[in-house]
Amino acid sequence: MEIGDEEKENQEEVDSDLEEDDDEEEEEEDGDSSDDEPAQEKTFIPGTKTEDCDGELEVDENAYILYHQASLGPPCLSFDIIHETCKFDFPLSVMGVAGTQASKVTANSIIVFRMSNLHSVRPVQEDEDEDDVDDPEDEKPVLKMSGLKHPGTVNRVKYAMIGPTPVVAAWSEAGSVGVWNLSSVLARLDIPGNDGSRQESSPLQTFTGHSGEGYALDWSQSDTGLLASGDCNKNIHVWRPGDNGQWAVSERPYSSHTGSVEDIKWSPNEKTVMASCSCDKTIKIWDIRAEPSKACMLTQGAAHSSDVNVIDWNRNEPFIVSGGDDGVVKVWDLRQFSGLSEPVATFHHHTGPVTSVEWHPEDSSVFASSGEDHQIAQWDLALERDAETEADDPAMKDLPPQLLFIHQGLKDVKEIHWHRKVSGLMMATSHTGLDVFRTISV
Repeated sequence: MEIGDEEKENQEEVDSDLEEDDDEEEEEEDGDSSDDEPAQEKTFIPGTKTEDCDGELEVDENAYILYHQASLGPPCLSFDIIHETCKFDFPLSVMGVAGTQASKVTANSIIVFRMSNLHSVRPVQEDEDEDDVDDPEDEKPVLKMSGLKHPGTVNRVKYAMIGPTPVVAAWSEAGSVGVWNLSSVLARLDIPGNDGSRQESSPLQTFTGHSGEGYALDWSQSDTGLLASGDCNKNIHVWRPGDNGQWAVSERPYSSHTGSVEDIKWSPNEKTVMASCSCDKTIKIWDIRAEPSKACMLTQGAAHSSDVNVIDWNRNEPFIVSGGDDGVVKVWDLRQFSGLSEPVATFHHHTGPVTSVEWHPEDSSVFASSGEDHQIAQWDLALERDAETEADDPAMKDLPPQLLFIHQGLKDVKEIHWHRKVSGLMMATSHTGLDVFRTISV
């Protein structure tokens, strides 16, 4: 009996072990089946630690109608779009002018470029491997460039058409502002074998009256040929076009600011009115019909907690948008603009200084901003918080409801522009190169 009881106990232990093994096998099978399921795609929110993300970060091509990247060689601090010459239907063709920040001073240029054969984004199909998908030869984008030699780094460029003549104004780090005729450079883009060539060219006019370098520069959209330039020593000079192809530049500066003038924008509707922003934390409105010492009409004090880097004037509504070193973007109503008035909207999204802001050319509630945090954000002031969307994706509740889209993939974004002839198309320059894209949001 003792032996029998011992055998029974041993058998019970074996049966118990077998049951545990079966349970472990079932758990392993369940785990294996879950591994076979595709990981759920999640939206990456800037500021999230990448180590907290499952898998690699990938571009969601379904979020873009068009997305292309290019390099113009050296990094470009500034560029402008040549709106008059473009192809509106796919494949698109766009043109622009940019100024370089080359490592060698003598290698700097003003570059005119054309990006053509730009097709819409072609997402990889479910049965395709991304590495196996090549664009057909006739769908490959084409980049052509032609340049003018420039003395030193180009701090900022602005393009304009004056009658039949395409011109570009450029701020040099050497402290001068020049205006060049681009007719011959544009013509060279169509000559085979001249891609990337640089030519010597004298500017139509150079102004050396600024007491140092600067970044603020803008052509008036309502008074052809009218130009303003602002420097790091608080002074603004206004260029008035003359009948002889030259400009009369104001001898006395507009100097109400007490710090570096960072940006200038002419009113889109009033020929004599411009706005400026400065490292003195203010935004000012000027009327150049008055003499320089009395031309400042309005001053918004303490507009930001630090330098006000960039501003833009809404084409259809009395609003100005501003971006500062504090990473904040603000929208101001000019009807309530004086002294220490409050902005109508404030966005604390960017985690680095804001480097560029611009209103959409057609939709007066939409604008874009960029920053040293490597982001380009698209905004729509008409949007309100959507509880249903936040319930589907809890990460969205921490974002401003007016935030439409975040474009990434660039390093240290310097300047952004909307294309005025191709609805929703944006271009951006950064240390990484040039991006051309249109999102599904705008």
